[in-house]
Amino acid sequence: MMIGFGEPVRVVDAIDPRRAVSGTSMVNGGCTTAVIGEHTGVLAGVTVLLTPLAAYRICALPMAEWVDRPLDPEHLLGTRERHFDERLAECPDWPGRFALIEKLLAARLRDGPLCCPEVVGAWRELMRLDGRVRVDELADAAGWSVRRLERRFREQVGTSPKTMAQVLRLRAALRLHDAGLSWTEAATETGYHDQPHFVRTFKGLVGCTPGRFRSDQEVRRSVGEAGWVDS
Repeated sequence: MMIGFGEPVRVVDAIDPRRAVSGTSMVNGGCTTAVIGEHTGVLAGVTVLLTPLAAYRICALPMAEWVDRPLDPEHLLGTRERHFDERLAECPDWPGRFALIEKLLAARLRDGPLCCPEVVGAWRELMRLDGRVRVDELADAAGWSVRRLERRFREQVGTSPKTMAQVLRLRAALRLHDAGLSWTEAATETGYHDQPHFVRTFKGLVGCTPGRFRSDQEVRRSVGEAGWVDS
């Protein structure tokens, strides 16, 4: 959830650049592929990172309806919060802004729909194992059929358990690579069958090969160090 009161941000899908939205404020129900944020000028605002389950309770909408789809906060928070960004901008200091947004989120969490314990359990197990768990094992632990788990998981998380597992697994590989492991070591550590399997998954979710991804990161870092705007 990004509530801004400065220059707009352009969010571009890394797989399909034609899918792009711009705005000073937006809420995203989660992404199953990488996105790129672009901006020029000065940004000001507050960004809150929510788990999918928290977003489901706060926005009180089926998560599958807006995953991979940035929306205006007004669409999700209702007319009562129509000018929430203006209220944030008018606060005299950052502690006041943080208090205001915490009050809003706490109230919506209190009044929002509860998540199924079975979905919560499946989500926590996926997070604990970085996606390295079979969907039928999650369903057995919940006491549900695979089909029922997938339906309720999409409603409250936004994707199927299998898709979420792919995202979490790749995120784990990225963390290991950032910690100093080679791509091959990171792929092996996170359970990919072989290097081609890892590269296919990486390209399908990020839009480029691991080598290209690292090269692009280095270019952006050097541009930022030279004093240019780093997207």
